[in-house]
Amino acid sequence: MKWYSFFRTIQAKLIIIYVLLILIAMQLIGVYFVSAMKNSLTSNFSKDLQERADLLSILAAEKLGGTLEPGDKDNSSMDSLGIIVTNLFNMNNAEIQVLDASGKVLVTSVTSHADYVGRRNTQTVVSRALQGSKDNEEYVVDEDNIRKKVVAKPVISKGKIVGAVYIVASMSDLYSTMGGVNNIFISGILLALGLTAVLGVILAHTITQPIKEITRHATAVAEGNFDQKMPIFGDDEIGQLSEAFNYMTSRLREALLQNEEEKEKLASILTNMSDGVIATDEAGRIILMNRRAGAILGVDGEELTGSGIAALMGLNSEQHESFSEGTFHTMLLEINSEENGRSYMVRVTFTPIHRREFGITGTIAVLQDVTEQEKLEASRREFVANVSHELRTPLTTIKSYTEALDDGALEDPPLASRFVSVIQNETERMIRLVTDLLHLSRLDNKEALLRKQPTDLLDMLEDVADRFSFQMRQKDIHCGILVQQGMPKALFDRDQIDQVLDNLVSNALKYTQAGGSVTMEARMAEDHVLTISLQDTGIGIPKKDLDRIFERFYRVDKARSRNMGGTGLGLSIAREIVYAHGGTISLQSELGQGTRVTFTLPPVEAQEVAK
Repeated sequence: MKWYSFFRTIQAKLIIIYVLLILIAMQLIGVYFVSAMKNSLTSNFSKDLQERADLLSILAAEKLGGTLEPGDKDNSSMDSLGIIVTNLFNMNNAEIQVLDASGKVLVTSVTSHADYVGRRNTQTVVSRALQGSKDNEEYVVDEDNIRKKVVAKPVISKGKIVGAVYIVASMSDLYSTMGGVNNIFISGILLALGLTAVLGVILAHTITQPIKEITRHATAVAEGNFDQKMPIFGDDEIGQLSEAFNYMTSRLREALLQNEEEKEKLASILTNMSDGVIATDEAGRIILMNRRAGAILGVDGEELTGSGIAALMGLNSEQHESFSEGTFHTMLLEINSEENGRSYMVRVTFTPIHRREFGITGTIAVLQDVTEQEKLEASRREFVANVSHELRTPLTTIKSYTEALDDGALEDPPLASRFVSVIQNETERMIRLVTDLLHLSRLDNKEALLRKQPTDLLDMLEDVADRFSFQMRQKDIHCGILVQQGMPKALFDRDQIDQVLDNLVSNALKYTQAGGSVTMEARMAEDHVLTISLQDTGIGIPKKDLDRIFERFYRVDKARSRNMGGTGLGLSIAREIVYAHGGTISLQSELGQGTRVTFTLPPVEAQEVAK
């Protein structure tokens, strides 16, 4: 397996390709060289035999020509011819024969073949030579499997064929030479292949080593280590690749850092959003829920990851189908909290996520707690209804009494006077209502300017008591004033605080029975907060009404309050005036045991007055 893996590497492939290219080139060169050498040696060998045969045929023509008759023998001529054949034309591994016109052997160069003399040579090339053919040669293989070259030339004297020259030469030396050359060539090829392999390894290493380095660095970068820097090995393509890799690493580091920063920003935004956010995939499974969404729904976002949003939101089949199609946009969800027993109104807005060529790939659900908005909307509707009712009642009364006067009540002076008095009372009631509304409007819009001035608290409380002294005597109600010893002058708007106290005292007198008491107290707390409170011994307020007592037009006993001339705005105006001064106001009451209203002014003003 290890070798198999090695042969699949670029280094092994480069070495193999490089060696194969050299091998193929050497083979092509070798084939061409050996073939050319063989042809050259064979051609030279044949040419040499032809030249020897031609020369010998000329010399033999001089010896065989002349006066010799056919069949006669001139011993001196034959001896000289034998000497020429034996010495002058001696060849290794070759036999030279001189034949007469009948094909009988006259002379042979091989001593061991002396018995051939006088015998006829029946070779085909001899027959063709005796017939006058000059190009007579062939290759033969003897019984010892030795290749031989056979050449025969006619001997012509005076235009007449008087014999033939026959040469048979072994080609073993030629093929031995070719074999030696082949061995040398093969050795050269093997040596060249060895050197080529070594050079191929070196070359492949120079190419693959940078690639391995780039691979190692790329792996480290993929694992998150962006401190890797690729060394530059040169200005070639590998060097350019290294530079491109380093540039890519730096750009990738910057992109990921930016992505992490954006991801942290998004996570921070999602975590700290006042609205809940839920993200789902295309199947409606929850993949993300921020902390606010979990708080609104009262669930753990991590535990719900992977569950369906349809079950979480309580979607019916029709709504679920619309949600899957991306046409379900908003819904109002009512959630009952088991922790505090309160109910919440949540508006859920669905926004599908579209991707080109894929359609809807997910949905973003935004959850908004609209409980306060719904309460404000309900309060607004109630306020409008209350204002309309408060105005309609006196207007109806005025209209009725005006019509009665027009119908003849003016003719009865006592009755007319009573009707006019009712009209005046209802008109004053409407004026008080409109005045209070205008006052609240100015306080809401921050248009009521505070004219702060140093005020003695004891004098202010005594003035309030004097203004209501007549009503207190009528109902036999005792008024008490308690001011802390050494209380400094306070800095506030005297007229505005007088109105607060007037409203509180007026309410106390309305709901305190004869013989009761009303106590006003002013003191400085340890943190220099000025605290003014009013305690009565009236009928008190039920606990269920305490949370709403400062709402506009809210009355505990609507019929009784309206009969007493109240508009239902007194405590609301008092609260807004105290808030405008930067203070707080609170109310404690027990049914049948009286009520205590306390408001404070911020410590800074008290400290400035103390100085």
